[in-house]
Amino acid sequence: MTNTGTNRGGGALARILLVLALALGALSFQGPARADLQNPRQDFLRASTSGLFLHWGERTAPAHTSCSGWEADVTRGGWTPDYWVREAQKLHAQYLVLATFHSRLGYARPWPSKIPGSCSTERDFLGELIAAAKAKGLKTILYMTDDPQWHNEGGHEWLDSAGYSSYKGSSVDLTTRDGFGQFSYDNFFEVMDRYPDLGGFWIDNDNAYWESHHLYTQIQQRRPSFTLSNNNEDTPVMDMISNEQKTGMSPAYDYPQALYTAQPRLTEADFKLPSTGAWWYDGSNPSVDKRLTLGRLITNAGSSVKALMAETAQVNGEFPSNQASFNDFADGYLNPIWESLHGVEGGGYLYGGLKPGFWNDGAHGVTTVGRADPDRQYIHVLTPPSTSTLQLRDNGYRVTGVTNLRTGAAIAHSQSGGTLTLSGLGGWDPYDTVFKVTTAGRTGIIPASGYTLTADASASGHPASAAADGRYLTYWDNAGTLPVRLDYDLGTARKVRYLGVNQREDSVSYARSDTEQSARIKGYKVYVSADGSHWGSPVKSGTLPSARGVAFIDLPATTTRHVRLEVTSTYAAASDTARYKRLRIDESWLGSAYPASIAPGRPDRG
Repeated sequence: MTNTGTNRGGGALARILLVLALALGALSFQGPARADLQNPRQDFLRASTSGLFLHWGERTAPAHTSCSGWEADVTRGGWTPDYWVREAQKLHAQYLVLATFHSRLGYARPWPSKIPGSCSTERDFLGELIAAAKAKGLKTILYMTDDPQWHNEGGHEWLDSAGYSSYKGSSVDLTTRDGFGQFSYDNFFEVMDRYPDLGGFWIDNDNAYWESHHLYTQIQQRRPSFTLSNNNEDTPVMDMISNEQKTGMSPAYDYPQALYTAQPRLTEADFKLPSTGAWWYDGSNPSVDKRLTLGRLITNAGSSVKALMAETAQVNGEFPSNQASFNDFADGYLNPIWESLHGVEGGGYLYGGLKPGFWNDGAHGVTTVGRADPDRQYIHVLTPPSTSTLQLRDNGYRVTGVTNLRTGAAIAHSQSGGTLTLSGLGGWDPYDTVFKVTTAGRTGIIPASGYTLTADASASGHPASAAADGRYLTYWDNAGTLPVRLDYDLGTARKVRYLGVNQREDSVSYARSDTEQSARIKGYKVYVSADGSHWGSPVKSGTLPSARGVAFIDLPATTTRHVRLEVTSTYAAASDTARYKRLRIDESWLGSAYPASIAPGRPDRG
């Protein structure tokens, strides 16, 4: 967001991983402070696909300097909360975030407040929105800023230090961070007391006054159902981190390439639907890039990231015509494919599923997997291949059927060598061709209990065994050592065909800057040994792409007891001191066989 002026940057195994990731309660996120990684208050966010971000306030064009004048124009213009709720439903959003107490919008509070200090309305716009959203099964989250630096933007003083000082009985300068922290702190409590049905707070950065007065602990004690989301920083006490849209990825819609927070941490991407202009209505009517916007929504769903879509409400609450038209389009467009975007998790990560990313012949897309049913999967082709064939890694899943989700047409498919091939394709959708895939679980996966994993270097608390425990809450860390080895001891000779690796998704997947780069495997070698002492020459060596999601290394067919993965290099350069030579692996496994095709070359209706 923008208010501070900163630039934010087999089948059984799949089910076990899903249960571990989603059903474990009372787990803690490790960091400089402790907070619940998973908690019942987060359920609605975890179940959500997207939200509607509303920047709307006193400086919405045409800007008002009179609080009462702004309120009068809002009401005379016909503002109604039902409009916002309807537009959110068209976007298929499950929550709304109202950004009115915003440093660039006049610090207005759209509720009657007893606390002087900035604009406060007599009409309870916030209360009306909360009630209207609740009636339709949506949640309302309130944006709160910590930053007074824009207190006189546009040549008008938006903060009333004298009024607040009189109220407090002491001198408080709201234009200082400490003073504003005190003022906003009081507003948190006023809102909590008045609106028990609020979904929570979306907080733009942090304030030392809040921290010293234990604000977040008090919120969780006072309103245990409220969630806390934070902009910019992955603050452990928060339920969710939100990242503002970034650019420079290829393809441009693939926002998750720039994320740096590993699942199952709740993450959110917030991005503007207007192609140009401010986050709030500035009097213009920019177009909405359908391909970019839908691509972002879909790739976020394909990475278990919540998409917070920002639109620029006018003074009366209505959206400029181009945004309103996009909402109407999105409503009809998303309806027939909604099952592939809601009630699902991103495929290729800790939830299992087919491999996302770059496929054959220029194709690119994501996959999703049913949250309650990992055998229900979807392939989202956002950039089609230049041919009539699509190929992607099957991740050990035995595919029983493929259909075009929009048309219901059966798709010819086959499986060989770990690859699922769809053939006879054409008539690609301009934004997202979705194939529904049914599977009969995973096959050919050697369970973690079938081998012992050791390493020649490990950071304290992150041993090699953490990369083979079926839990994505633990990981192996190489302690900055390269080259580094992972050794798999199968106990007895077994057939081995490939290695699967889920690296920790705690870095971007491309070189975004000198200090923000990918901490993923680049060069590797694989050895096998009968006795664990004599390894000989590598049976496979090469380079893995720097990409999010599961990575595979196919091996010549062999029967062996010992397998060694030697990582010779990673992608981050020495200029990125935090990630240089860093390697973290959530889970790694061995495959003994590839799934066989059920009906090679023919549609399967099974």
